[in-house]
Amino acid sequence: MVAPDRVAFTIFGIEIMWYGLLISLAMLLACFIVYKRAPRYNISQDDLMTAFIICIPLGIIGARAYYIAFNWESYAGDLMKILNFRGGGLAIHGGLLLGLGAAAVFCYAKKISVKNLLDLVAPAIALAQAIGRWGNFFNEEAHGAATNFPIHVLIDGQAYHATFLYESIWCLFLFIFL
Repeated sequence: MVAPDRVAFTIFGIEIMWYGLLISLAMLLACFIVYKRAPRYNISQDDLMTAFIICIPLGIIGARAYYIAFNWESYAGDLMKILNFRGGGLAIHGGLLLGLGAAAVFCYAKKISVKNLLDLVAPAIALAQAIGRWGNFFNEEAHGAATNFPIHVLIDGQAYHATFLYESIWCLFLFIFL
């Protein structure tokens, strides 16, 4: 597999990247799934809408902070780069930590079962990760070692394990299972 251009399209001179589109689509689809399944978990859809407004921005901040913390050498000399989200750099681990942490606080404040919320969102998170991983394909990043395996990504003429694909498939199976 050879990745196409990282840029999906340009609007008003601003390049819109595939990675950002995929992450946005993944979050919207996850929210839709969670919203539709909420009544089965005795969680108000209105409360969920409020939680989305709180937790999604905090999740993005957490994803950025986690990435920066583990790549500090790239930011130490120019702290304004921290605010340049378009330059890349989000980590799902930080997004889950801060986003789910905020959700737990929200649940406590609204007297919602945190266990029910976690059961509700787990499949949607797995599906969102399956979709979001494809951003690594478009960016030609997060691939494995060089390989001769028939399924691979081709970067600068070299074949590498398509680890994004492996994780995407695994997360899709996890979504189906959950």
